[in-house]
Amino acid sequence: MTLVDERTDTLTAAEACASVALPRGTYYRSKSLVEVTTRRRSPRRLTDVERQHVLETLTSERFGDQSVRQVWAQLLDEGRYLCSVRTMYRILEENQAVRERRNQLRHPEYHRPELLATGPNQLWSWDITKLKGPRKWNYFYLYVILDVYSRKVVGWLLANRESSTLAVELIRQSCQREGIAREQLTVHADRGSSMRSKPVAFLLADLGVTKTHSRPYTSTDNPYSEAQFRTLKYQPDFPERFGSLEDARSFLQGFFPWYNDEHRHSGIGLVTPAQRHCGKDRIVYEQRQVVLKAFYEQRPERFVRGRPSPPELPGEVWINKPKAERNVA
Repeated sequence: MTLVDERTDTLTAAEACASVALPRGTYYRSKSLVEVTTRRRSPRRLTDVERQHVLETLTSERFGDQSVRQVWAQLLDEGRYLCSVRTMYRILEENQAVRERRNQLRHPEYHRPELLATGPNQLWSWDITKLKGPRKWNYFYLYVILDVYSRKVVGWLLANRESSTLAVELIRQSCQREGIAREQLTVHADRGSSMRSKPVAFLLADLGVTKTHSRPYTSTDNPYSEAQFRTLKYQPDFPERFGSLEDARSFLQGFFPWYNDEHRHSGIGLVTPAQRHCGKDRIVYEQRQVVLKAFYEQRPERFVRGRPSPPELPGEVWINKPKAERNVA
């Protein structure tokens, strides 16, 4: 479209755009789009019917597992010519079919779990680990439910086998003992058979508890349970093998009270899981500040970096913190 002023003189494109405050780039882009849409189709172009026939041929059961060049050559040997090899590729690309064309099972896309806990009994993690029995290939199965925020073991069970029935009972008792209300808790686990079993899913649905799962073969999606098992198995008195189920249970009955009530956990500011679970961690932190302040005032020359402070208490705990959150932090 030509723009003219009152004197009927033809304006340049720059002058016309300036008169209406229109960027020249916008004018040229719109002009090129009009030219593209009005451009004539090549007389050599395949018709829509022919292009559909080529697509159906390439994606047919007969040719689904062959390359485009193989299909082109085989059709030519049969006295048929549909189009060039390049045109075949172009048609496939336009229909998002430049990939495996056979009808086959595909792995589902598993999403990365991103779970947040800002207080106790909001997010639990549970898992099952094997403990070696008295003989080779003989194992005991330890079920452990861990509060992610406080790291407290809120429930555990030892058995001769892995069973969804035992898992259901352990989760039920733990929820009752902690007084879990509906829509309060999320329970996270990996993708083991007991974790994904229908009895466990039905129980959690009845209790109003949300369940999530790790991605396959991704141990970092359930890091807190893995770390707790490591703490257990790296104890100096942890035996190579247990002589019996009773022997293993006796050891665990001593370990878990120590872990909850005495073990100063490095991930929660060196307070015990029990202190953090019941809210006493802040009191412990303030008491430590008082002690350090008093000692600093007595001997300040010993602290070349200034007044000391106890380890900070984390305000929130994540399983897979979002990338945006990590960048802000």
